[in-house]
Amino acid sequence: MENPEKTDHGRLISCYQCNGEIADAEFLFSKRQYLNKTGRSRSSDDVIAYQVRQSFVPGEITPEEANRLGVEFAKRFTKGNHAFVVCTHVDRKHIHNHIIWNSTSLDCTRKFRDFIGSARAVRRLSDTICIENGYSVIESPQGHGKSYGQWLGGNTKLSHREQLCAVIDEALAQKPADFSELLELLKKAGIQTDRRGRSVRLKVPGWERAVRLDSLGPAYTEPALAAVISGEKAHTPRRKFVRADPPKVNLLVDIQTKLAQGKGTGYARWAGSFNLKQMAQTVNYLTEHKLLDYDELSEKTAAASARYNELSAQIKAAEKRMAEIAVLKTHIVNYSKTLSVYAAYRKAGYSKKFLAEHESEILLHKAAKKAFDELGVEKLPTVKELQAEYGTLLAGKKAAYSEYRAARDEMRELLTVKANVDRMLGKDQRPEDIERERKENQKTV
Repeated sequence: MENPEKTDHGRLISCYQCNGEIADAEFLFSKRQYLNKTGRSRSSDDVIAYQVRQSFVPGEITPEEANRLGVEFAKRFTKGNHAFVVCTHVDRKHIHNHIIWNSTSLDCTRKFRDFIGSARAVRRLSDTICIENGYSVIESPQGHGKSYGQWLGGNTKLSHREQLCAVIDEALAQKPADFSELLELLKKAGIQTDRRGRSVRLKVPGWERAVRLDSLGPAYTEPALAAVISGEKAHTPRRKFVRADPPKVNLLVDIQTKLAQGKGTGYARWAGSFNLKQMAQTVNYLTEHKLLDYDELSEKTAAASARYNELSAQIKAAEKRMAEIAVLKTHIVNYSKTLSVYAAYRKAGYSKKFLAEHESEILLHKAAKKAFDELGVEKLPTVKELQAEYGTLLAGKKAAYSEYRAARDEMRELLTVKANVDRMLGKDQRPEDIERERKENQKTV
């Protein structure tokens, strides 16, 4: 507020339950009201107000829209229980909000206290609001870390063509057998390849235009690369620089590209069957768990499913054996009790009269023998041995069950996230649907 030009002379200032010009005085007054009402006070570490900065991608949002999102964030984060001011600054390339809220609640009976994980909660809510409104989010914000230019070391920021050259150099280092295999390596690195006549075009999802291979320089034409692959000549990189990794397209870029399209039958199908709140939750999960590579997401989902099935089978096997032990103990007791009666029955030549007099004991004995045969018991264990085995199985089941629940929850979460990603990116479509959608999009363009 000290520099009116930053907020277009106050036009981009929004206030809730306070006057922006004297908000600091109002916040201090509510603090005194809190003391009078509750009698509670803190020492010099007491906080008058909290501030959050919310930045947006340059050129993607208007100042008015940024201010509206800032107000939405403040209301949702404070649940409307605290006065706040949102100042949208336009003095830099990136539009950003300064969101300041009173630590004292509106009724002056409670205080907002910072909590463990508050930074994560702030980011989750901000990302959710941006996604719900169709704006980009940052994959891995690093606070005051190095800029991209600093990260490159002594080299300046690379252009799109230089980044593509870096990916091609990396693919050549893997010694492809021919030019076709080189293109396959580029696809694995996230580069879309398309041949039109004699020209090969390369494109990274999220970039506006494709780049012709022969426009990257004489060392990157198809004949030149084929000669390098065959060993006829050495490769001369377009530019020597040091990079930690070649550029790699991730799911966040793919999802935000899909969100930004806003046209064509593919987008209409996606928007009609998908909830933006679900999308926000999915993106938050992907960024927090660093699952921004589709293959890695698929592998982790498959591994979680396999682990869940393994634990489930282990528990079911234990339960089956425990049930067998319970039945076996009953039959062993019955067998022991009726052994002498059955021996007498056999000694009597299986007399019908003896059977009629001792039918219940003989039937119990026969049932026990039949159960032993069905269970494959050759030597009868003792009841004590069975009780010990039952106790071991029960302890193992209890130990496995807590891991089983965790594995089940992880599997369900990953399956839901992957299903959401597949639906967002159209990976759940049949080939004929994809081809029809491609043709429809061409007509729209």
